[in-house]
Amino acid sequence: MASRPNMSMVEAFPGAGAFLPDRRTLPLLRAAARTCNGCDLYRKATQTVFGEGPEAARVALIGEQPGNDEDLQGRPFVGPAGGVLERALAEASFERADVYVTNVVKHFKFEERGKRRLHQKPRLGEVKACQPWLQAEMELVKPKIIVCLGATAARTLLGSKFRLTSERGVPLQHAWATYVVATMHPSAILRVPDAADRHAEYARLVADLRVVRSLL
Repeated sequence: MASRPNMSMVEAFPGAGAFLPDRRTLPLLRAAARTCNGCDLYRKATQTVFGEGPEAARVALIGEQPGNDEDLQGRPFVGPAGGVLERALAEASFERADVYVTNVVKHFKFEERGKRRLHQKPRLGEVKACQPWLQAEMELVKPKIIVCLGATAARTLLGSKFRLTSERGVPLQHAWATYVVATMHPSAILRVPDAADRHAEYARLVADLRVVRSLL
């Protein structure tokens, strides 16, 4: 029988709640998040990547986690996936500057392959540890509509039984906003190997964002 690990040797992380400031504004949250070590992801990441956008934004877009470019620049959705998102927003009659963009997890999780840093999906414990930041953001912004970009964000808000393949683009009620609408993450669109399929998925992303526009 395998021996159980000595729990005194296992480092415990407090979660993000221990780092939330008593007085909360987006600038104060952003500053406090820079010191967060609520889970182990802070060890390898370059920096915390907090959300950005107007505090009174009617629409908030939530992804899974920052990528390599975001980790280096300290801003959400500034890499290739951000370019896809910005084009799709424009086609759906949104200005990037008018929406709030953030991620469920605020540190980049990756594995090193030579000189490359490849995205790794965050564990459930890491998502839960970071969730106080996301909730605090949404309580301040008070968006009318939250757009979940990808399955991780959708399941964080809508539960583990949510299926993006069958429920994307459908407005659902939520405590943090009047509606939550889930759609594919732009990075997943970039990974579609066939050009025609990739174009079709991009068109579906734009269509889902137009659903959001119609709800405003």
